[in-house]
Amino acid sequence: MNFLTQILPWNRVDKVLLIALFGLMTFGLLFVYSATYNNELFSSSTLIKQPYFKQGIFYLAGLTIAFVLCLKDYNQIARWAYVFYWLNITMLTLVLIPGIGSMRYGARRWFDLGLTQFQPSEMAKVAFVLALAQFLSRPRRELSDSKVLLKGIGLAMLPFALILMEPDLGTSLMILPTGLVMMYVAGAPWGFMKKLVGGATILTGLALAYVFFVPNEWKPIRLPDHQKRRLMVYFGVDYAKHYAGPNATNTEISRARALQKQDSYNVVQAMISVGSGGLTGKGWKNGIQNTYGYLPRGVAHNDFIFSVIAEESGFIGSTVVILLYGTIIAVGIRTAIRSRDRLGRILAMGVVTMMFFHVFVNIGMNIRMVPVTGLPLPLLSSGGSSVICSLAALGLLQNIKLYQKTI
Repeated sequence: MNFLTQILPWNRVDKVLLIALFGLMTFGLLFVYSATYNNELFSSSTLIKQPYFKQGIFYLAGLTIAFVLCLKDYNQIARWAYVFYWLNITMLTLVLIPGIGSMRYGARRWFDLGLTQFQPSEMAKVAFVLALAQFLSRPRRELSDSKVLLKGIGLAMLPFALILMEPDLGTSLMILPTGLVMMYVAGAPWGFMKKLVGGATILTGLALAYVFFVPNEWKPIRLPDHQKRRLMVYFGVDYAKHYAGPNATNTEISRARALQKQDSYNVVQAMISVGSGGLTGKGWKNGIQNTYGYLPRGVAHNDFIFSVIAEESGFIGSTVVILLYGTIIAVGIRTAIRSRDRLGRILAMGVVTMMFFHVFVNIGMNIRMVPVTGLPLPLLSSGGSSVICSLAALGLLQNIKLYQKTI
């Protein structure tokens, strides 16, 4: 214990953050197990390949990395921010090359490591936050120079573009609001921020118009069809009108509507799961949607883990999960507010913003508040890259609390 006390200032550890963290990991182990124990996709797998077992291993690996990150002052870690950033840019480039990157679900975004797969875009988000925080921590007066701000935007746009090419629309879009909040916290001129937000809003509107209203034969760049259909499901676009056309036969209309029903299936079943849980839920491992496979086996333990939690633990369990996330976000904001160090303040808000948007989008897509994007729910969804990188990001947050110069 004396050795540990010497290498880490334990008296400054944020215990509230740790409690919330271990609370979420407990939910993660319980409900990844519940979502997969009766899953025929894993019935013949050995223990080491079971999602719940791998989730526990990922937790241990992530906690180890978080602990190591807490051994050095975040100011020292930030000196390596650009090296880490360019290393991740290199990996994002390599994963796009056939034969190096692994193709799944129509996207090339993984490195196949045998027992598991590694998704560099998850690590790239942490690298981006660290690099942008280091860049923006310069004296505030320098941020009045538009050239400096454009370089900051460039730090965001490079990983954004590479991740979008995989394609991974959800992960790439996480970079933009995170970068905007970090620039605001750093003290970028308000006039510049208004132009940036206004420009982003206009571009979003133009992008949606391009996707839905420009004929395919006129498009030099096309959004992958499955991602386009996710947007169509969210906005309630009638497939019969969009795909079949005004002169379509009954057979063509039937096919279009069958495709729409198929594309809507996951979201519909997730909403049924959330709505049927009631106040206290149906009990652990007793969710009908999950147990009988109405919620598809391939997504119940990752993208739609919240719907499993909602059905089996009800409104009370779902609220506890949201409160645990809220606690982490509140701790991060408090850490940022109390910091007199620009790097610590900007870095803490970057981690908090990334966490908030992940949680908001994932839970939102389970209840159809936002389109399905494939973003995991941090610490709860099954998946090594997401779990380990989320814990690494929270390790940085704990590091700021340990070593920051406070008011």
